[in-house]
Amino acid sequence: MHVSRLRSRLRSEAALLCPGVYDPLSAAMAASAGFEAVYLSGASIAYTQLGRPDLGLVSMTEVADVLGRIRERIDVPVIVDADTGWGNALNVERSVKVLERAGASAIQLEDQTFPKRCGHLQDKALIPAPEMVGKIRAAVATRQEALIIARTDAIAVEGFTAALDRAEAYANAGADVLFVEAPESRAQMAEIVARFAHRLPLLANMVEGGRTPLSSAADLGALGFRIVIFPGGTVRALTHMLQSYFATLHKDGTTAAYRDRMLDLRGLNDLLGTEAILARGRGYDTEHGR
Repeated sequence: MHVSRLRSRLRSEAALLCPGVYDPLSAAMAASAGFEAVYLSGASIAYTQLGRPDLGLVSMTEVADVLGRIRERIDVPVIVDADTGWGNALNVERSVKVLERAGASAIQLEDQTFPKRCGHLQDKALIPAPEMVGKIRAAVATRQEALIIARTDAIAVEGFTAALDRAEAYANAGADVLFVEAPESRAQMAEIVARFAHRLPLLANMVEGGRTPLSSAADLGALGFRIVIFPGGTVRALTHMLQSYFATLHKDGTTAAYRDRMLDLRGLNDLLGTEAILARGRGYDTEHGR
């Protein structure tokens, strides 16, 4: 059902705004805030689960494990960052099966070599375009329902024209959505839209401090993009807050000065729905359920 909702939503002229999430709590909070879909960021899993940068250290099974727990908690579409598919076309087949079984609504694959790195870092390397075409074809042939998002990182490696040519080949291979990573100007973004937006949905990636000009979802939607992700913004906001929190606690030996910026125990339990869960549990109790 969540896949059909995503397909239907992408037919709207308004861009779909997706915050980055990395665990069930962040996903549940995003859904409660009213977001129609979320983006499971491989980078954010690396940041939060490993305490490491986005350098291809996260495995397929780790992503699937996080996704499965998120799917237990929310029912909105989840777009999943599947990096390179963790190998060749045969690995992509298995990755698509595993991620779709875990609850992916859309699966994003990129044309970097493995191990990959963050799309806004330097010194990336690409696989040949025909190899990526084969991986996309494998993903499309394997998926049951999930959308396949094809990402190219070619702008920083081969140049803008080559990136457009790669995107063309990936669209012809059957990708449902195109993601040309890290355009460096508004003019480049407009050219991507002019070439592809009439054929299939386009995804724009907003990275605070990255190579692409930061814009709003409304602005990018008006330009012609249909999905706008802020994949690492959640973690960047969280780490900024935690730096201040830990500094305050270390200096004062208490959280008193930070209380107005925290949920208390009751507030957290309200957010988690603790009382409703306990009430549901009591409903199964034989003594109370007679």
